Amino acid sequence: MGKVTALDVAEKAGVSRSAVSRVYTPGASVSAATRDKVRKAASDLGYRPNVLARAMNTGRSRIIGLVVAYLENQFYPEAIERLSKSLQGEGYHVLVFMASNDSAATQAVIDELLDYQVDGIIAASVGLSNDLTQRCEGLGIPIVLFNRHQYDARLTSITSDNMAGGRKLAAFLVAGGHTRIGYIAGWEGASTQIDREAGFVEGLKEAGQTLFARGIGNFNFEQAKDAARAMFDTAERPDAVFVANDHMAFAVMDVLRFELGLRIPDDVSVVGYDDVTLAHWPSYSLTTVRQPANRMVAETTQALLDRLSGADDAPRRIVLDGPLMIRGSARKPKENAQ
Repeated sequence: MGKVTALDVAEKAGVSRSAVSRVYTPGASVSAATRDKVRKAASDLGYRPNVLARAMNTGRSRIIGLVVAYLENQFYPEAIERLSKSLQGEGYHVLVFMASNDSAATQAVIDELLDYQVDGIIAASVGLSNDLTQRCEGLGIPIVLFNRHQYDARLTSITSDNMAGGRKLAAFLVAGGHTRIGYIAGWEGASTQIDREAGFVEGLKEAGQTLFARGIGNFNFEQAKDAARAMFDTAERPDAVFVANDHMAFAVMDVLRFELGLRIPDDVSVVGYDDVTLAHWPSYSLTTVRQPANRMVAETTQALLDRLSGADDAPRRIVLDGPLMIRGSARKPKENAQ
């Protein structure tokens, strides 16, 4: 048998070819009766619409390019799943591309992504150069930054309130009686890292304290382990540490407990940021700031749809507050003790 076409479906369903096209065009107006007839005819004939051909005809691919730097951190696979479902509900599909924090590598990934005629781009945990932003703007392809912001008035960004989260963790640790408080940073070029540390240091300053020790984990599991070894395998070690995300915090906790023989939270308190699934597990029971992922996804989807429809072309920065989740990895202030 030859390839089944939309005309074949139209003839079998007893409708026009344009009616078939409307059935398979998200948002198009079509009656329920027509939709049912077309769907049944298509099923009987084994017809599937040619998405690429429709994209060439309409100039819209209904594809959103999602660029992400790494998936080791549980926050991103969970967020990507939510973003994909949210956009699918709006008639779009997500094409995921892996990049890195290297600008040249990101440029190459975006070049490849543009070849797919994407309607829009979501950049998660990656930065964009000025040239790249200008190029996408010239092509009429909107960009939304997810869990990252840049000081570029042309870009819409959605993040949690990282500075406020850092301040919350500082206040919590100080209230728990800690006086030697360390910090293990993520990748120092990331806005999330910069803002979390700035808020944390500011919170310590407000309480009359300064950082006792600082290490760099680069949002990498093994590098976080190395940072923990360097910070805690000393004569005078911190009595608490804020690790810039949960992914690294788990690595730090493993080193403290299983290599250095320290008790958490009796000898040292550990806090993180993100509130990924593993943070809830009894083996970690990590005190952390929760990223409001559902709200971040909803705002990202709406911001992108607004840009695509032209309903709101004004870029904006959206910052969402996230709660402090108190668990067993850190000494609790007396008023929170149970």
